Amino acid sequence: MSTDTLQKLSQALREVGNSEAARDRLVALCKSIEADLSGYAGSVRDDITGPIVDAMYDDDSRLRKTLADGTVFEFLYRTKIARDFLMSTPAQPDHVWEPQTTKLLVKLCQRGGNAVVGGAYFGDQVILMARQLAAAGGTCHAFEPNADQLGMLRNNAKLNAVENIKSWRLGLWSDSSTQLRLVGNDSFAHAERAEASTATDDSSFATITIDDYCAQQKLDKLSLIMLDIEGAELDVFKGAKNQLSRPAPDAPNIVFEVHRHYVDWSNGLENAEIIRMLQGFGYSVFAVRDFNSNVDMSGRPIELIPVDEVYLEGPAHGFNMVAVKDPALLQGADFSVCHHVSPKLLWHRDPALHHPLS
Repeated sequence: MSTDTLQKLSQALREVGNSEAARDRLVALCKSIEADLSGYAGSVRDDITGPIVDAMYDDDSRLRKTLADGTVFEFLYRTKIARDFLMSTPAQPDHVWEPQTTKLLVKLCQRGGNAVVGGAYFGDQVILMARQLAAAGGTCHAFEPNADQLGMLRNNAKLNAVENIKSWRLGLWSDSSTQLRLVGNDSFAHAERAEASTATDDSSFATITIDDYCAQQKLDKLSLIMLDIEGAELDVFKGAKNQLSRPAPDAPNIVFEVHRHYVDWSNGLENAEIIRMLQGFGYSVFAVRDFNSNVDMSGRPIELIPVDEVYLEGPAHGFNMVAVKDPALLQGADFSVCHHVSPKLLWHRDPALHHPLS
């Protein structure tokens, strides 16, 4: 295909994206194509239909979508999170991203209290968490150093009349004196120390430890810590020792991401520094089986894998973990414990390892 033809095709798809009705028809067509190509060896979404939908938008495209419970989200079309949310089935899903992790976070917020979220993004999980916390008189303290996404978070809080979110353009860290900057694209960006020449410009941001933040805000204890900060999780835990040292049931429950790029699990995930640290504070740790996508998982239990039984083979990848000092919180009909399977749910991979079991 010639360069001229590719440019015309790109312009044509961008014009389709400017019409909500035309966009919805094309998205519906792409979803039907996914069903037709169910035998494709790779990921139809990533390889075929996703790039078609991506071509309708650019990084400044601002979209709106409503969940089944009426929650409204506005979001920038910048990553797979936006694409898979836009292409969800059903059209009004019960979540934005990572269905089982979202379900877990909302359930853990039922106890109320103060939740801290590092990597709040545009509020895809924070809005739902804050609503649950509000029912029990709690507050969500959200940290997002990406100024554009922080603006979207605050906008979504207003759209949904959620008033119990305190949001900050700060980075959670191991100390409260470092200037950091984001390196990478949007939700995949990771934090690095800012050089002296950029430490005071708009590209950098200040840090704070969880323990210092709690002291500042006069928060005696936290009920939940949630971190999705691309490798900075261990540093944050180092700055939260006062909270992590609390006995059950006063210690916070924790949901956090690990990724092979940032965590050395070559000797088993249970021997990784971040896991050993949490276990040293008395936590029981499990991997959460989930899709890095928007997939309808309503009615299914949250599948958990004991940290020493996680299947880890394959390309470098990441997934979420949950740590609690009271394992009884993860029992009952809402949960199912699995053994020797992957936390990474992938429809196009081995069903015995990568598909939901329940």
